[in-house]
Amino acid sequence: MTAWVRVAGLLLACGGLSFAAEHAGDHAAHWDYTGQRGPGHWAALDPTFSACAGRNQSPVDLTHFIEAELPPITFDYRTGGHDFVNNGHTVQVDYDPGSRISIDGDDFTLKQFHFHAPGENRIDGKAFPAEAHFVHADAHGDLAVVAVMFVQGATNPALEALWSHLPAKADEQQVLSPEFAAARLLPPKRDYYRYEGSLTTPPCSEGVRWLVLKQTVAASAAQIARLATALGHPNNRPVQPIGARVVLK
Repeated sequence: MTAWVRVAGLLLACGGLSFAAEHAGDHAAHWDYTGQRGPGHWAALDPTFSACAGRNQSPVDLTHFIEAELPPITFDYRTGGHDFVNNGHTVQVDYDPGSRISIDGDDFTLKQFHFHAPGENRIDGKAFPAEAHFVHADAHGDLAVVAVMFVQGATNPALEALWSHLPAKADEQQVLSPEFAAARLLPPKRDYYRYEGSLTTPPCSEGVRWLVLKQTVAASAAQIARLATALGHPNNRPVQPIGARVVLK
């Protein structure tokens, strides 16, 4: 685990990590998804972003799988999504304390979930139109991210309810009333792929446990388009080299 993962965990505990550069430090540089402040330049923008040039970065193309007896993820999600924020990099739902996952004998508290369009991780070369990341931290500040892939299909009732409060532009925030239940976005089957990676935005902290659910969730073309419009730009970091890492399934 890196020091930045502990820092990120503390930031999460203090009210939710928005994956925006302002949470990397008081004077962190502005970053973007294109141009001279885009992903290929993140590591050089600010000393606190140096991990963006690391060897264990996310997202990745999950391939060359190794069979393993992975322990099940125990989900204990309660209703608790209270604020829906568009921070200019993603749209994010901040979550009340009390929801968690358990894995490897450790409990990780759900802090927030947010969306990428197009999706960031790939599975055996397949790209997805959208992806949700459920971000958790344990008592030591270690991070675990559950990723859910969306495929274009039928209208998703849970997304439809959430999108009725979708903040349509940067720096807009909506209060969710009633609060939203994150479990509504999860697929029925929770089998997963696992790899060690990083945050997918600056400061790109490494040491993050990635748990990518195998079963996808459907969303309509209109729902995916609404997400893309609210974001205003693609917010997917390009896939990073897998290197010597293994992907367990």
